Amino acid sequence: MLQYDTLQQESLNPYEIVQEQIEKAAALLNLSREAVEILKKPKRVLSVNFPVKMDDGSVRVFEGYRSQHIDALGPTKGGIRFHPDVNLDEVKALSMWMSFKCGVVELPYGGGKGGVICDPHTFSEGELERISRGFMEAISDFVGPNKDIPAPDVYTNAKIMGWMMDTYSRLKGEVSPGVITGKPIILGGSLGRNEATARGCVVTIIEALKQKGKEPTNATVAIQGFGNAGRIAAELLHELGAKIVAISDSKVALYAEEGINLPKAIQAKDIGTLSELEAVTKINHAELLELDVDILIPAALENVITAENADRIKAEIIAEAANGPTTPAADLVLRENGKLVIPDILSNAGGVTVSYFEWVQNLMNYYWTEKEVNDRLNHVMVRSYHNVSRLAEQYQTDMRTAAYMLSLLRITEAMKARGWCN
Repeated sequence: MLQYDTLQQESLNPYEIVQEQIEKAAALLNLSREAVEILKKPKRVLSVNFPVKMDDGSVRVFEGYRSQHIDALGPTKGGIRFHPDVNLDEVKALSMWMSFKCGVVELPYGGGKGGVICDPHTFSEGELERISRGFMEAISDFVGPNKDIPAPDVYTNAKIMGWMMDTYSRLKGEVSPGVITGKPIILGGSLGRNEATARGCVVTIIEALKQKGKEPTNATVAIQGFGNAGRIAAELLHELGAKIVAISDSKVALYAEEGINLPKAIQAKDIGTLSELEAVTKINHAELLELDVDILIPAALENVITAENADRIKAEIIAEAANGPTTPAADLVLRENGKLVIPDILSNAGGVTVSYFEWVQNLMNYYWTEKEVNDRLNHVMVRSYHNVSRLAEQYQTDMRTAAYMLSLLRITEAMKARGWCN
């Protein structure tokens, strides 16, 4: 078994983690040093401070960021999150992960990401609207349909995207639905977008099960995080016959050997918290990750599977619906233990794929049915899963490294074609 002298040796800084992942994949491909150095840092990062009038008449200054990693393949693309823990390194790392996520599913995008340091739960709807419009005004020269296209992320949603699109359109003096994705349907949003991240994740799980000669019927599943992605993944897997035995939110983790009552869980979450759910056993969040299940879906925040707990992960398949839930040191342990990790840049790429579909529909001003969207998404995710799997087998490496390699091949080919590197 792999040994680690101290847990302090393992960096949990997401920016350092993604740089390490780039180095590992680039070494296998023998990429030039100049290409690696370009890829290890974002091309542009904007820091903004903007004033917002609060309901009591006072004015607060909020701090936000927008990072654009690389635009060799096309405009940058990625979400905006509202969270008290937003920081510059996180935003830079997430923009880089977005580049590789777009590359692995062959979208004509680079990666972008943004965030505002705030707790949206503490504001009225009017204050939240003014924060959203203030941030878009602050970054409006930095984004655009052919420059950088934001989308929802942690604690942002379609309503907030609608406000931001409206603000951008007013500033530019023309209707610009293509500047934002994840919008309300009436403002040019795409059918199927709300379910896309979870649906794409489930498609990759089904392909992984097929490779193991298994079906989703009666497979046991634990889902850490019961937000949009986790909840919808639970519903889709349940429809396929899987048994959801554990779920959690930020307050509580729940286990039921015979399966969670999903309709009641969703109802409980909609009115507040999962804590009121009946016929379940309360466990701690760490225990959920270590349950003896077939499939584990980390669908919350970063760095939940580390060198400290990786050896206790029992699930055969770990499908990362969240961004960056597994550290590089944990990856080594999971691989040695024979676990199949479907990496975030593949597993949760359904969201950005349907965001791309939304952007295309906005530019054409022609809109597809939900079935068309889902069929196109299914095709992209199945193709991408097997592209990564074949490369992993060819190089005798793990799925995450293979996913990075696949993306790096596309991005560096575009960089060379532009004359940026040799």
